[in-house]
Amino acid sequence: MIQPQTYLNVADNSGARRIMCIRVLGSTVGSKGLTRGGAGNKRAARIGDVIVAVVKDAAPNMPVKKSEVVRAVVVRTRKNLRRESGMSIRFDDNAAVIINKDGNPRGTRVFGPVARELRDRNFTKIISLAPEVL
Repeated sequence: MIQPQTYLNVADNSGARRIMCIRVLGSTVGSKGLTRGGAGNKRAARIGDVIVAVVKDAAPNMPVKKSEVVRAVVVRTRKNLRRESGMSIRFDDNAAVIINKDGNPRGTRVFGPVARELRDRNFTKIISLAPEVL
């Protein structure tokens, strides 16, 4: 569960290393970009939810700079994710991928495993870039 003030690792090569959640949107990507159905009313984000975050640590000479406000989609959480099959999945860290307004990742690579639930939320570009889908 990701809530405001939660630090997350960045799982792409956009230049950011750590981000801090400042708002949970919980939006999904539709055919016309990000839709804001009930945006801002969610208290905590799960895998596949969109958050607004501020970059706390960034690599030098990269497109994303420190203190920049970005949108990101949560790809891993330490909190258990219960699937309909009864299986439970949990990751070692909280991680997100920085996206643009259209829901496409700003980086060209995704590091580490991502959850299969991203496919249901129409983040197919992130799924295709990930080395492993659990």
